[in-house]
Amino acid sequence: MQDRTDSDSRKLLRRLKEILAAAGGGQDRLDQITHHIADSMGTEVCSIYLFRDAETLELCATEGLRPEAVHQTRLRLGEGLVGRVARTGRHVNTANAPAEPGFRFMPETGEEVFPAFLGVPIQRVGERLGVLVVQCATARQFSDDEVYGLEVVAMVLAEMTELGAFQGSQADSMPPAHRFPLMIRGATGQEGAAEGRVWLHEPRVVIANPVGDDPDKELARLHEGVERLRSTVDSMVAAADMGGDGDHAAVLETYRMFAHSRSWLKRMEEDIRLGLSAEAAVEKEQSTARARLEMAADPYLRDRLHDLDDLSNRLLRILTGQGVDTGAEMPDRPILVARNIGPAELLEYGRRLKGVILEEGSVGSHAAIVARALAIPLIIHAGRITTEALNGDPVLIDGDQGIVHLRPEESVAKAFLDKIAMQAEAQDRYASLRSLPATGTCGTTIQLYMNAGLMADLPSLEGSGAEGVGLFRTELQFLIRNHVPRRAELAGLYTRVLDNAQGKPVMFRTLDIGSDKVLPYMKPQDEPNPAMGWRAIRVGLDKRGVLRMQLQALIRASVRRPLHVMFPFIADITEYEAAYRMLMEEVAREKRLGHQMPSDIRVGAMLETPSLAFAPRRFFEMCDFVSIGGNDLKQFFFAADRENERVRRRYDTLNPSFLAMLRQIIARCEEARVPLSFCGEDAGRPIEALVFAALGIRRLSMRPASIGPVKHLIRRVSIIELRQVIEEAEAAGVNSVRGPVAAWLARQ
Repeated sequence: MQDRTDSDSRKLLRRLKEILAAAGGGQDRLDQITHHIADSMGTEVCSIYLFRDAETLELCATEGLRPEAVHQTRLRLGEGLVGRVARTGRHVNTANAPAEPGFRFMPETGEEVFPAFLGVPIQRVGERLGVLVVQCATARQFSDDEVYGLEVVAMVLAEMTELGAFQGSQADSMPPAHRFPLMIRGATGQEGAAEGRVWLHEPRVVIANPVGDDPDKELARLHEGVERLRSTVDSMVAAADMGGDGDHAAVLETYRMFAHSRSWLKRMEEDIRLGLSAEAAVEKEQSTARARLEMAADPYLRDRLHDLDDLSNRLLRILTGQGVDTGAEMPDRPILVARNIGPAELLEYGRRLKGVILEEGSVGSHAAIVARALAIPLIIHAGRITTEALNGDPVLIDGDQGIVHLRPEESVAKAFLDKIAMQAEAQDRYASLRSLPATGTCGTTIQLYMNAGLMADLPSLEGSGAEGVGLFRTELQFLIRNHVPRRAELAGLYTRVLDNAQGKPVMFRTLDIGSDKVLPYMKPQDEPNPAMGWRAIRVGLDKRGVLRMQLQALIRASVRRPLHVMFPFIADITEYEAAYRMLMEEVAREKRLGHQMPSDIRVGAMLETPSLAFAPRRFFEMCDFVSIGGNDLKQFFFAADRENERVRRRYDTLNPSFLAMLRQIIARCEEARVPLSFCGEDAGRPIEALVFAALGIRRLSMRPASIGPVKHLIRRVSIIELRQVIEEAEAAGVNSVRGPVAAWLARQ
């Protein structure tokens, strides 16, 4: 029986291959396919539903249902049995469709006389394309072999869709893939605007021939490819540094187990025997497993998607002869498109990139940190971008709004380029202010500092007019390595940073890891709320060896120069005291060893938790400076996770409650005569920066590109008058002072 099923399946797939090769329009091909599938499976009905948009399925061809329903019958994702198959990525097999939960009767199709229903997804590596359905007038359950055979056919349909087989001149054929303009609304990872061409981090492997003519030959190709893959993975694991934490070895061993999975190979062999080519078999199993894992409740299982995708993509490149390098040339003005990307990979691209678009990612991820350091716009949560975009496609990034315009219409592109030109013109105007102080018309001067984390950032220190580095993120040097940096390496880096600063102050924040910044060689912590868990100074005080090594490197780099050290995420005075004591112990040790010392040592803290605003006066008196970490302070103050798009935009920095918190911090610092700065994304937004200045904060630290706009606005207005505007707005009971401040600015 199985041999007959295999033979029937291969005959059907060969017929589909002939249809793909023959001339004709997209609708003709769809009609022929439904006819041959129904004939091959002995069913009265075969129908193909394809997505018209992300939420709508359309009946595009049928054998057995009423022809007038074609291109008229539509369902929402999840609606009816067809919609359920599309949403879940799993087949539905029933002898009595009307009795199934969620069944939707569509009278225009005439399907009421066909109770037996089998629907399988048409999908390709996470991309939902449609649903393939067969129906019978006799109430019967389809066999496992029939289900499996139809899934194989659906895989070929997916590849035919990718190859454009269903495009044509008829008005009712499917619209051309990867041709039409598309707007994708994501989230802002880094502000800014950019125009360029798509550069795919992992280009899709296009399978030109999904049907295998000779199963034995395809099986041999698969076995050879799998052996090469396993050899590559074994070599990679053997060459990896397995020292230290055992979890690193465990992760790699799990990856190797996937590569050596016998069941994975067996399923691909079965696909080939039914008629698929080796490449199509790999992609079918990747698509099927991905659909199941995406629905898994266990986060560990969902994380295995990355292992599955990586192994499958490696095997596909081996089978297609592409290797790692596809031979494609990076276009001018490249904008990187990826599902996700690590910090080291992003840094390898460097400043050649004009922007980055990710399907996943987060505002505090490694990629976001590097994008800010490179001063390039970043969009995250851009759904389907990796399946919609092709290398070289024109693309526009609006990082301010979190919007991607892929293959934009001419009018959209023109308006966007006008916006970029206006921004460039404004930056030219700001350049003339570079050497001038940020002094308001009332005589109040605000010090503007820049944030940094890479050596590549330091040229911006002079070009932006920054008075120093208010935050140097030292964790980037740890994140881009697969081992802990040596003390000499860090000391050399910090020396070069200070050399490039040319006497301007640099506030070195000690290692801020944990939460969403996990080192590749660090044991991941399974915490329900990592942002409020084991991170930053908490890690440093528990893993003292790394913090001590970093402090030693900072001391040795600052010979005969001032050293500014800032401890992150202090929530209690005892944490600051412990960190301060550790620094002083290292200073004493370096002196005993006879090493030259910094000319001056200033020690400060990042105030990122509301608890620190209520710390004893002794804490503020111990600090040489305090820097408000606005991003974390705001999310904890409003209990609004900044990684959660549903809530993070609801809460305004210029809400009177948050301003009251800032006033209390300012008062505590003034009482102890300790300098205070504000560091975070809000510091680089001109209206917010003005309000902070009016409250009494005299130092702001921001990305270099924001210094010009902030300085320009400060120099136009009276900080003293603005303070009065804010107080009057708060007395009137506003929910945010943003509106009154903007109205006042418009009158200036």
